[in-house]
Amino acid sequence: MTADLSQIVKAYDVRGVVPDQWDEALAGLFGAAFVEVTGAAAIVVGHDMRPSSPGLSRAFARGAADRGADVTEIGLCSTDQLYYASGALDLPGAMFTASHNPARYNGIKLCRAGAAPVGQDTGLAQIRERVERWLAQGAPDPVDRPGTLSARETLEDYAAYLRSLVDLTAIRPLKVVVDAGNGMGGHTVPPVFAGLPLTLVPMYFELDGTFPNHEANPLDPANLVDLQKRVPAEGADLGIAFDGDADRCFVVDENGDPVSPSAITALVAARELARNGGKGTVIHNLITSRTVPEVVKENGGTPARTRVGHSFIKAEMARSGAIFGGEHSAHYYFKDFWNADTGMLAALHVLAALGGQEGPLSALVAQYDRYTGSGEINSTVADQSARLAAIRTAYEGRPGVTLDDLDGLTVAAADWWFNVRPSNTEPLLRLNAEAKDEATMTKIRDEALAIIRG
Repeated sequence: MTADLSQIVKAYDVRGVVPDQWDEALAGLFGAAFVEVTGAAAIVVGHDMRPSSPGLSRAFARGAADRGADVTEIGLCSTDQLYYASGALDLPGAMFTASHNPARYNGIKLCRAGAAPVGQDTGLAQIRERVERWLAQGAPDPVDRPGTLSARETLEDYAAYLRSLVDLTAIRPLKVVVDAGNGMGGHTVPPVFAGLPLTLVPMYFELDGTFPNHEANPLDPANLVDLQKRVPAEGADLGIAFDGDADRCFVVDENGDPVSPSAITALVAARELARNGGKGTVIHNLITSRTVPEVVKENGGTPARTRVGHSFIKAEMARSGAIFGGEHSAHYYFKDFWNADTGMLAALHVLAALGGQEGPLSALVAQYDRYTGSGEINSTVADQSARLAAIRTAYEGRPGVTLDDLDGLTVAAADWWFNVRPSNTEPLLRLNAEAKDEATMTKIRDEALAIIRG
């Protein structure tokens, strides 16, 4: 096929429509290039439940073996299960998934040994260059001694490892509804929850990469509706929704109301700090709630603010030795999980916190939800730079207002802030605003939108 790699090699992964934009032949070249760039003698490969995933994964494995690498295939897995295998086996890894994208998409998330991320600046650009060269000039012949392909089961070990990090054996019995969205949560939740004092009500646990019930993207409120109805109908203590590759988790309380990922970040941060004697750095991106750094400080920790994006979080986790990190998008990163993100471990922390006291989840998380946020609002603009400059002009010099440029432009005052970030791939500006109360947030949000859309 004629492939335009500029369309499928993203900032942090490979992602595109199969077979229109990429196919098994191209997956094989990516496998070969991955081995050459990492210099790996052995790698681990896994895949999600999408119809195209087994074939793409096997083609990648064969391409890697042709360059001399021994390949451990762990088969069906969640992305954080692949990270577990990469960490536990100390091998570079490749996960075939397109996360929450529609069924016709697929992709590859790559990591070095110990689940260290591979992005544009850490090997992905070099992988793309090799594949483009081979597409133009022909792929290299296999090495004289190709590597081997072998299968390995890691699901039970992954589940046991997670349970070793959070003790739920003594919690009060809880009833939990889990919406797996026909994604990999249906594969990983049963063994992780096995033997715990939990009554599990499963929703859409059948693995089906065509997503017949709803998109496996809980960040879109439309995809939480079924869970929100089911939790109070069941009289459950809470609900948990996973995305397609089950590396993110979203939580709803006993009333079916969504719990902010920032509140979850603050709750887990407090627990991780307690585990570490009230000491440690906690990473948060700049559009998480102000609650997060407040809670971190109140619990003896040091908050560290980063740009949005998992590569920035993981890099800062490694640099600072942080014990935990969280993002507004419900990605949660743990030092004890090789600095990688795992929604399942965050879910276990929520269950342990809830089951360790008698009150409902809504009361528990209220202390971690102190502000009113706008959510992310996208606006199409003709000139991103000009609109950002207009915002700067409007707020610069106002008494009590500060501006910073860590990621886009953040404008902040004592009781409110907003951030405007340009999209890297579309002519959009993304606005997030937060304030002490609804009226202030609405005023600041509308004022910023008027300038952005001016």
